[in-house]
Order: sequence, then structure tokens, then C-alpha cells
Amino acid sequence: MLYKVINYFKKTPKNNTTMTTWKDIIHTILNGNPTPDKRVEKTNKEWMEILTPEQYRITRNKGTEAPHSGEMCSSHELGKYACVCCNLPLFDSSIKFESGTGWPSFTAPIKDNAIHYIKDDTFGMVRVEVTCNSCDAHLGHVFPDGPKPSGLRYCINSESIKIDKA
Repeated sequence: MLYKVINYFKKTPKNNTTMTTWKDIIHTILNGNPTPDKRVEKTNKEWMEILTPEQYRITRNKGTEAPHSGEMCSSHELGKYACVCCNLPLFDSSIKFESGTGWPSFTAPIKDNAIHYIKDDTFGMVRVEVTCNSCDAHLGHVFPDGPKPSGLRYCINSESIKIDKA
């Protein structure tokens, strides 16, 4: 799996994009998030109509699923992981890795403007919350303890994503 992560980032410069680092994330929190390609706005009632109760609790009310309970934790299918609310592609399966935390983990988003970063100081700790930059769905958190080369671990709730198989 580490080979896939390294191989992904070796390809990154060819796409004229840069690898996001922890320093970049802190800078983004302090100076503003990138503009999304599109915005998806719905009322709470509309979200309730299209999401399961658990998806709604996690994505719209900033909930968290129990560790090791989500079906995406052990999924290793090829494809792109998209926001369950608005279908925005968020992560590629080639950069998914086993973190041992109980939640699906990724080293980087598909695009720099796919994720919105928010300082989260709830529960007596300081973390960085990640939400979908298109519809504001709560996805999870990002931590600076992931594998090289980015050193990032996007810890994502299974209920907030779906896989579009390759």
C-alpha cells in the first residue's frame, strides 16, 4: 500500500498540482479556504429526504461513527470516494491506507479545493475538521501523523463517503 502512496505523489507534479502539507492546512485555516468548483445548498428537510438517518447525523450534525464500524474501513476497491451528500469526488482509492484507527484513511484529497478545513477545539483538544467544500458535509478530521511523503492522515467517516468504482 505504501508503494501506491509514493507512486501517487511521484505522478502529482506531472498534473501541475502540489502536495498538501500540514503547514499548508494551517495556512489555509488562518487565511481562508479555496473556492469550490460549485456549491450545493439544500434545506435540512431536503438533506433528510436523501440521506439515511446515520448519514444525516454524521454529515449534517458533525457526528462520528464508532471505530471499525463503517463498511469503507476494510474496502479496498478501486475507484474514487465521493461525498455522500453531493457526489463531489474527494479521495482516490490509490491513496487510501490502513491507519489502524478504525476509520478510512487517506493521504490527500483529489483536488486542493475539494476539502474545507476548520479549526475544531471541541472535546478539550485542538484538531482540524474536514468538510466537503461543495456542500459543507462533515467528513472527519485530518492529522499530521500519516505516511510519507505528505505526512497527513485524513480520517474520514464511512457514512460520509461512497465509492464510485473504477
